[in-house]
Amino acid sequence: MKPLIGIMLGDVTGIGPELVVKLLSTPEARQKADVVIIGDARVLELGMKDAGVRIPYVKIDKIGDAVHSAEAVPLIDLNNIDPALYERGQLNAESGRLTGETLKVMTDLALDGQLDGICFAPLNKAALHRGGWNYHDEHQMFAAWTKHVGYFGEVNIIPQFATFRVTSHVALRKAVDMVKPDRIEGALVLAHETMRAFGKTSPRIGVAALNPHGGENGLFGDEEITIIRPTLEALRAKGLTSEGPFPSDTVFIKARRGDFDAVVIMYHDQGQIATKLLGFSSGVTLTGGLKTVYATPAHGVAYDIVGQGTADVGAMSAAFTVAVDNAKARKTAREAVAS
Repeated sequence: MKPLIGIMLGDVTGIGPELVVKLLSTPEARQKADVVIIGDARVLELGMKDAGVRIPYVKIDKIGDAVHSAEAVPLIDLNNIDPALYERGQLNAESGRLTGETLKVMTDLALDGQLDGICFAPLNKAALHRGGWNYHDEHQMFAAWTKHVGYFGEVNIIPQFATFRVTSHVALRKAVDMVKPDRIEGALVLAHETMRAFGKTSPRIGVAALNPHGGENGLFGDEEITIIRPTLEALRAKGLTSEGPFPSDTVFIKARRGDFDAVVIMYHDQGQIATKLLGFSSGVTLTGGLKTVYATPAHGVAYDIVGQGTADVGAMSAAFTVAVDNAKARKTAREAVAS
């Protein structure tokens, strides 16, 4: 059975609507999964205008009304976002509020078992926050909505490897103090579980050091000696495999040449610089560890090219594939338990 993926059009002020139209205009997308767009029909029409492509769609009242064998893409029209009210290419708090509102509707559908996963086009974190969704990022927002307990984290995926974070959207001064054994363990467990969902039965995980050159044996920083290495050794003794810690100026070279499937990083930009340099047009952000699958392109709303029809659909297509693969793996696991 194909998983059922909810598609969200992104913030109307950005390139999201264009990307969704370009994604769904290819037959490969609906061969991978059944889809339902959830949003506003006027925003979808705007996306078709931007993309210079029309896709057939049909409005439905509820998920169960969708006919996935038909040519027309099912759309639940929330009728909540009038594109004429929001200037394109500009941050808008009300647009951010409505973007969050749409994602909340989709999350509730997923929690109710009506969607197997959510793939959303780029949103604007600042607009979300100004619109009243008072979280540091969408991942914390999703965790709150799903009442998650335990570790979760942002996962960045490019064709060469994936990265998992010990710390994420916090000031660098705070991040250093947050590098603790429990967070290292959480990131490493998440890395193993996520990579297994991608079909890596024995994932190879590299771990980045915190300090330059790995601290040079304590010459400038001893977190590798006192925290990171002892934690990894204890986890290896329990069967949770990894290699490292390696200095961050070499660990990504190893991953790029195929030594690792994933890298556990200590802070946000340590991994983001590498993944965006190597895969800006194909990078995917996955919210890992939650009961609901959320995937999106790793790039942003691209205000500089809004409405020009030139947006690259590569990362959106990759995000859709990640959402499909994760949803399918979870669906298979649930069916195996049930049988």
